[in-house]
Amino acid sequence: MSFDLSAKRFGRLARAPGAKFRHLGVLVLAVLVVYLFLLARSEWSPMHQWNRAFGDASLIFVAFAMAIGPVARFLRSARPLLPWRRELGIWGVVLGLVHTAIILGGWVRWDLVRLFGFEFHPSLERYVMLQQGFGLANVIGIVALIYGMALALTSNNYSQRWLGGSVWKFLQQGTYVLWALIVIHTFYFMFMHFLDFHRQTPEPNLFRWPFVGIVVVIMILQSVAFLATWRAGRRGKGSRGGASSSSRDDNYKAGVEGAAT
Repeated sequence: MSFDLSAKRFGRLARAPGAKFRHLGVLVLAVLVVYLFLLARSEWSPMHQWNRAFGDASLIFVAFAMAIGPVARFLRSARPLLPWRRELGIWGVVLGLVHTAIILGGWVRWDLVRLFGFEFHPSLERYVMLQQGFGLANVIGIVALIYGMALALTSNNYSQRWLGGSVWKFLQQGTYVLWALIVIHTFYFMFMHFLDFHRQTPEPNLFRWPFVGIVVVIMILQSVAFLATWRAGRRGKGSRGGASSSSRDDNYKAGVEGAAT
């Protein structure tokens, strides 16, 4: 009983802030999360410390944006959080852009060919492919970033009106593709890139298994939300309560369309 009451109070608080307040709140949270990731990797080199801090913060924000929708599907008290998906997604992409800039300036030093796994061979006097996995993972990351920027730039009411409801909704549903690309990109660098037989490898990333946990939780939430929606549709089909069930679903969709990732 007390849980329901606190959830209702939280719902009223979450419903109150406008877009500017939400942006400010998410920005403050982003600074805090990046700072905590920096502290957790104080023994790393500065370049890797900063690039991973922004990269992991980006993943966390996109994960939260992905989780809110499924949770709101089967937990009414979470529905006031739907508008926050927009700001979480936008700042997740911004953090990803900073992460990319640090990689370009600190890791490959603006030698863009190296970003795709090539290194200059002095004897051959040309670039040769040395890190196929590194190059492929970065291609996936670049595609994810471009896709994320498209989603972020259209996550506003003006774009929704200009594109039209159906086109805008189709574009925003691509968040599932974006999430898959981010997961593949992150998995490579957390579990595979630093495995090497001819040179010393760094200590395993402490956040590898929390990352796996986040991915599994998102998969479970998506699956549960899908099943809940399917069962609700089956119950409402052909029954007198079908109209009211459809009405409730329409109200939910209205909330979703106002809260793009």
